[in-house]
Amino acid sequence: MAENPLVELDLIEKLEQKNELKAPWNCILFNDDFHTFDEVIYQIMIATGYVQEKAEQIAMNAHSAGKAVVYSGEAEECLRISAILEEIFLLTEVQG
Repeated sequence: MAENPLVELDLIEKLEQKNELKAPWNCILFNDDFHTFDEVIYQIMIATGYVQEKAEQIAMNAHSAGKAVVYSGEAEECLRISAILEEIFLLTEVQG
């Protein structure tokens, strides 16, 4: 994700022109050794609105496999979720 919001908006505008913002896009969460499970679960819940059980499953998948898909869908929603996860310095990537 771009650190400069203007660069991010420019990217969104270019993708919209190409009609490439439609699904499937993925917001990926990477495992790290810095956050507790509770921190990650809570942030996933805030970012997505998922219930605790689903957020726990995603956190465990990221821990076990090194990464996990948090959300699949439109690019703008992936970027929004990624930005919220990164508020506590979780490592994410948006793939389309």
